[in-house]
Amino acid sequence: MAKGHRSQIKRERNAQKDTRPSAKLSYARISVTKACFVLDAIRGKDANKALAIVTYNPRYGSEIITKLLKSAIANAENNNGLDADKLYVAECYANKGPTMKRIHPRAQGRAYRIEKRMSHITIVLDEKE
Repeated sequence: MAKGHRSQIKRERNAQKDTRPSAKLSYARISVTKACFVLDAIRGKDANKALAIVTYNPRYGSEIITKLLKSAIANAENNNGLDADKLYVAECYANKGPTMKRIHPRAQGRAYRIEKRMSHITIVLDEKE
């Protein structure tokens, strides 16, 4: 049993909430491994530099992550009132989402399963001191 009243528990949970600007894309049609190749390239970089890296990256996941990074920067400016030039990518990660299972016909009446993987991609920005 949790201690305290429900409203008190909610108040404590909201006090611990992360206030850094972020953007999250759920159910992206890209596997976690493919998304992580692009995310590893921008982790810890300045927001503008990260945007330049992702824009000219030839991988498929870079298009998705470009939109997500632009959204996170816009959230920082509009919701938190932060300066875009002082932002950097504090965290970026991709978590596993649901997998669509499809059947592909093979020789001699057999069937192979094709797994179309999805991921949940999150980008968290922070301001440099």
